[in-house]
Amino acid sequence: MTSLTITPPGHPLTGSVTPPGSKSITNRALLLAALARGTSRLTGALKSKDTALMATALQQMGVVVEEPDATSFVVTSDGTFKAPAGPLMLGNAGTATRFLTAAAALVEGRVVVDGDEDMRRRPIAPLVDALRSLGIAATTATGCPPVVIEGSGRFGRGRVAIDGGLSSQYVSALLMAAAFGDGPIEVALTGREIGARGYVDLTVAAMRAFGGKVEQLDERSWRVEPTGYRATDYRIEPDASAATYLWAAAALTGGNIDLGVPMSAFTQPDAAAARFIRMFPDLPAVIDGAQMQDAVPTLAVLAAFNRTPVRFVGIANLRVEECDRVSALSTELNRIRPGLAREEGDDLVVEADPGLAGQTLPTAIETYADHRIAMSFALAGLRIAGITILDPDCVGKTYPGYWDALASLGVEFKRNGA
Repeated sequence: MTSLTITPPGHPLTGSVTPPGSKSITNRALLLAALARGTSRLTGALKSKDTALMATALQQMGVVVEEPDATSFVVTSDGTFKAPAGPLMLGNAGTATRFLTAAAALVEGRVVVDGDEDMRRRPIAPLVDALRSLGIAATTATGCPPVVIEGSGRFGRGRVAIDGGLSSQYVSALLMAAAFGDGPIEVALTGREIGARGYVDLTVAAMRAFGGKVEQLDERSWRVEPTGYRATDYRIEPDASAATYLWAAAALTGGNIDLGVPMSAFTQPDAAAARFIRMFPDLPAVIDGAQMQDAVPTLAVLAAFNRTPVRFVGIANLRVEECDRVSALSTELNRIRPGLAREEGDDLVVEADPGLAGQTLPTAIETYADHRIAMSFALAGLRIAGITILDPDCVGKTYPGYWDALASLGVEFKRNGA
């Protein structure tokens, strides 16, 4: 394992950085293009480990996926999926795993959706239960991947209820596959809450761009017509989660980083973090992260330098991401300075200490193979000397060029290890 030690720049970070394309939108667009008859051109796309896993899985099911340049996919399909010769191995890519679990029902034959050891600890039972209620033969022995789907090429009809409390990806998975129902399908939420609801809005927008007909009936249900999808050329916006690191880097150093797109232009839920980043160093006493969950690690590290303590609420779902992010954030903040953070139930309390800036506090940050832990704690290294990020290459899951982006702004690093 390598590590990377950050040298605080000692000056405001200024310059221009182009964030990668949105992971969330790229993986939605790849699936929808694969389900559309014809050739679709996806531009502005993210090329990362997660999107590569999705593309490879689609190729296993007979879809042609070409990559003419660093930010484009060209997807050609007859609108159907073939039974793959082996399991779809999706690493720890949550979007790909959840989306393909539902889409696999459109295969005539057996599909095994699986991942790495971390993915095998991430729950998927609510989605499997919803599929079974539609008459789809789907099983999971543990409530987590692997999932075995005996597809019939059909997706049923009628009404399906889904608990989206753990992940909005369950809802998005059903909505996208529902366009291949035997008739209209109504997708309805159970429970009181849905994690990161804004991502369902992203799904609906992408479905409509590919010719899907979906109507939101009320706050808790959608109706999808059995239209299938049509090939289209689709432009993917930059990744808002990635943008949060750059916005925070500018805020921490008093700089100005031009991303080529204003904060207001992002449609992804994590862009809501921009409002809080603008408040730094006077973040509010309570921040509800329920609808911007991937931005919480960014805000939590920023909060360490705030003038007053910050409590993060609505973040229980962070415990079932690539790692238990609530615990990881608390543990690693306390490595920097004991008592800097604590868990209270599923809340995270960060005891702000603006005096951290300018100190030398040699600290090796464990990243838990989680790209967001690595990228967010790199922000601490912009103001504290001695911050070392273990396994820095885990950022390749969603932002392979992250370290290059910081270097282009004048941040220096020392790589250690082989």
